Amino acid sequence: MSMVDEPLYPIAVLIDELKNDDIQLRLNSIRRLSTIARALGEERTRKELIPFLSENNDDDDEVLLAMAEELGVFIPYVGGVEHAHVLLPPLETLCTVEETCVRDKAVESLCRIGSQMRESDLVDWFIPLVKRLAAGEWFTARVSACGLFHIAYPSAPEMLKTELRSIYTQLCQDDMPMVRRSAASNLGKFAATVEPAHLKTDIMSIFEDLTQDDQDSVRLLAVEGCAALGKLLEPQDCVAHILPVIVNFSQDKSWRVRYMVANQLYELCEAVGPEPTRTDLVPAYVRLLRDNEAEVRIAAAGKVTKFCRILNPELAIQHILPCVKELSSDSSQHVRSALASVIMGMAPVLGKDATIEQLLPIFLSLLKDEFPDVRLNIISKLDQVNQVIGIDLLSQSLLPAIVELAEDRHWRVRLAIIEYIPLLASQLGVGFFDDKLGALCMQWLQDKVYSIRDAAANNLKRLAEEFGPEWAMQHIIPQVLEMINNPHYLYRMTILRAISLLAPVMGSEITCSKLLPVVISSSKDRVPNIKFNVAKVLQSLIPIVDQSVVEKTIRPCLVELSEDPDVDVRFFSTQALQSIDHIMMSC
Repeated sequence: MSMVDEPLYPIAVLIDELKNDDIQLRLNSIRRLSTIARALGEERTRKELIPFLSENNDDDDEVLLAMAEELGVFIPYVGGVEHAHVLLPPLETLCTVEETCVRDKAVESLCRIGSQMRESDLVDWFIPLVKRLAAGEWFTARVSACGLFHIAYPSAPEMLKTELRSIYTQLCQDDMPMVRRSAASNLGKFAATVEPAHLKTDIMSIFEDLTQDDQDSVRLLAVEGCAALGKLLEPQDCVAHILPVIVNFSQDKSWRVRYMVANQLYELCEAVGPEPTRTDLVPAYVRLLRDNEAEVRIAAAGKVTKFCRILNPELAIQHILPCVKELSSDSSQHVRSALASVIMGMAPVLGKDATIEQLLPIFLSLLKDEFPDVRLNIISKLDQVNQVIGIDLLSQSLLPAIVELAEDRHWRVRLAIIEYIPLLASQLGVGFFDDKLGALCMQWLQDKVYSIRDAAANNLKRLAEEFGPEWAMQHIIPQVLEMINNPHYLYRMTILRAISLLAPVMGSEITCSKLLPVVISSSKDRVPNIKFNVAKVLQSLIPIVDQSVVEKTIRPCLVELSEDPDVDVRFFSTQALQSIDHIMMSC
């Protein structure tokens, strides 16, 4: 091929691949658009590549999605901001396709391009595009148009601004619920660009229409608009326009709308200010906490601590605490779980006395809940209560319940407690841990269930990391090594596992003096499972100890095991010997 024809090659390959039946080839060529554009140069990209993409009517959504994404970062390849408008036609086409994720990506790319375009170009090219989409025959175009107004509006001249506001109002009254939904979800972004004078008139009338929509899917998106608009309006306007809407929504006939209010209430409180919150929103929140739909109670319960922080402690104790007590014995385990995940945060808000009097009984009832997630959510947040009531009271009231759970007949409950022990240890401190929980940790190494024994070995490693090798040398290592003489081989295997986990934390010296001799002596065990686990542990110790120890102690032991009658013992010991040779060669 001659040099003159060379630049034609990339576009020819692209066109071939874009028309290929293999979707992967089409996808690859789309993802290489930037490379091809660089090869073609800016002018040919504008004149050949972009028109070609505009006409490309690929029916595979994955290819269209990749194209929408690529075009969003294409401004440098078409000659910079002054030529950005050439990218609009292919993206306009993508804004009308049926697949939602393609449209969303096309709108995102258009917003990215529009935010970089010059003001005059926006008026000449971008605003006409928004108007065309908003007047589109097919609803997909109108849905996409709603997401572009906040880019188009600021640079429009006054006449066009009036027209854009009017078009947006029409979209909010569209026959298709999907269009109204899109208009409702984008209202906050559009409102942020509208002048304050029009905000109170045009935007608030649009908002009021949406809040009274007969589709609950539109109303629940209007709830999000409450918080966004609340931040834009003056406090008095917010109380006049937004507050009544929130109170009505909290009693909406659709549980999905009430659920959204429960989720957003904290942000809405910030919008209306402290006084209206106390008078109007507290009763609304109490209603949501007592809602007859479990999903609404879950959302409301999850926000209980955030809500209490806005109120003074007296109000929280008077209005919110009675609901919290009811929720702690709610018929839905998910409501109790949501409450348990946040209730600990109420302790700093209510103060020491109220926590001891009112919250501790609730904590205890949740700690004894039949559903494991509820109990775990309490345990995982104990530090928040510890800071308020102090370690002594905590140990008297909550620790007996934790010890009881540690010996629970359901092994999954025991397992979950083990996983929280390092967290408890870091919260409660080393002295307290040794007194109350140290013995439990050793007890678990001899549990009947393998998963518990394995978790107990991991737990010892995490405790050694938390409290340091010196503490571990005193409190863990002697007791662990004692258990290697247990008559049952499964428990001896657990000790080998614990040694392999503790060795990296303890360091070379302690490993050589205390841990390695125990492993070597276990190689003489009569049970093959122990012997091949010895080979595995020795392999894991090779990087930790000195080369001389490997040669004098580990290698001879492995050589002996490699001649064992059992096939598995021979396999794992040979594997460990190969590992030594490999390390020797790489040194």
